Parts: sequence; C-alpha cells; structure tokens
Amino acid sequence: MGVLNVTPDSFSDGGLFLDAERAVAHGLDMARQGADVVDVGGESSRPGAEPVSEREELARVVPVVEALSGHVRVSVDTVKRAVAEAAVDAGATLVNDISASLWPVAAESGAGWVVMHMQGTPRTMQDDPRYGHVVTEVHAFLRDRARRALEAGVGEVWVDPGIGFGKTAEHNLALLHHLPELVADGLPVLVGTSRKAFLGRLAPGPGGDPAPVTDRLAGSIATATWAMLAGASMVRVHDVSSAVEAATLVGTTRLGTPGARPAARSGVER
Repeated sequence: MGVLNVTPDSFSDGGLFLDAERAVAHGLDMARQGADVVDVGGESSRPGAEPVSEREELARVVPVVEALSGHVRVSVDTVKRAVAEAAVDAGATLVNDISASLWPVAAESGAGWVVMHMQGTPRTMQDDPRYGHVVTEVHAFLRDRARRALEAGVGEVWVDPGIGFGKTAEHNLALLHHLPELVADGLPVLVGTSRKAFLGRLAPGPGGDPAPVTDRLAGSIATATWAMLAGASMVRVHDVSSAVEAATLVGTTRLGTPGARPAARSGVER
C-alpha cells in the first residue's frame, strides 16, 4: 500500500502532493513501482494534527481518487463518513479508517474496510499513551470492531494495530513482536511503520540524535520485512520500490521460489 497524502502538513510528505495533478502522477508512479493499493488521504493524522473541514477534505481527495481508480486499486484514508462515501463513489474500493467507525459505509457500498486501533485522536494521541497490557487491549479492540463489521455484512475486513497511533516505542515493539498472534485470527493484517518517529529514536544518527524523517528508510524496510515474515498481508509504505524489493525477498524465502512475491491477500477467512 503506497501512501499518498494530499495534505500540507503530513509528517513525511506534507505539501509535496497537495496539487492534484502532482498527486495523481505520484500515485501512478507508485503503481508502476508495484503498489497493489494507493492510499489517498486529505487530512493529516500525524501527532498533534488538527482536523480539516469536510469541504476541504473532499476537494483534496475526490479528484485524485477519481483519476487513479482506473489504473490501480485505491483506498481512502479518512475518518469522515461523507468523504468515505464520496471517495467510494469516485472509485475507491477500500476505506482505511483510523477512527474504527466507518464500517457502515463499507457495508452499504460493498467496499473493503481497514479497522485501525488508535488511543485518543491525532491531536492528543502521543501526549501520554498508557495501557494495562497493550497487546491484549489492542487485539481485543480490533477483534470486536472486525466482528461488528462482519456481522453488518462487510465482505473484506482488514485489521491494523496502529503503530505510532497513541503508542510509545515500547508499545510499538510489543505489538510488532506479537504480530503473529493477530495474524493467527485469520483476518488479513495491515501494518504501517513507514518513516515513523519511533524508528528515528530506536536507530539514532551518528551524533546520538533521533534520525530525521529522511533517514528512516532502513528502519522502515526492516520493520516492514519483519511484519511480512510475521504474516502481515500488506504493509503501508512511502518508499514503494524498496518495499516491493523486500516483499520479493520475503516471498523468495517464504515460498522457496526465486523472484516470488506473495500477493496482498484481501479475502476474509471466517
């Protein structure tokens, strides 16, 4: 899943693709690099981000989704029902939902749905995240929301532990370590670690300072590779070509066939 933020303030690529024409070109380029899905978002969910109006988000997202949908599978990254509905009408077939609340849109439209765990909201989530037992709580939340979606008639449900969304570095590492347990539930798992701040803290630069966003490729690919080996069906990334290379190597070792790359699995095992 390639990340395409049509925002001015996303933590990594904010402002780079706010222009619709440039955003579409980047989405097509990610598809050429091997992205199975291009994830279009018009509202930043970085720590501390403020929400944008529904009107503004629609104006950012819908033209890009419409232009890309005939060339690659498109998901819409939103927490607003109206934006999700408009994006699906424009050609998106997956709703990537950090609010874990939009399964009715997927049920009504026939789109797939990604349920992600987040503690708090983007504006507050990293203030002081706390859990009794992060793995137990996150997995229980995802199972509950996935059950609700399946019972409502959603035919394609993905679960995402929400790395970096209301979690410390220790919480993130615990969730990655226990990823096989979430995979064992049978629902396809999506994992997004790409360029996130905890990677910069875990692998600091030569002077000991946290690595900036531009120096987090190695950590991004390492954790994406770990997620794929642990059974994740898809990884959400900014650096598509590097992730595709990693996926091919994972497929080669997992399947024992040179050049093999496991396809992103979207089916639901019930």
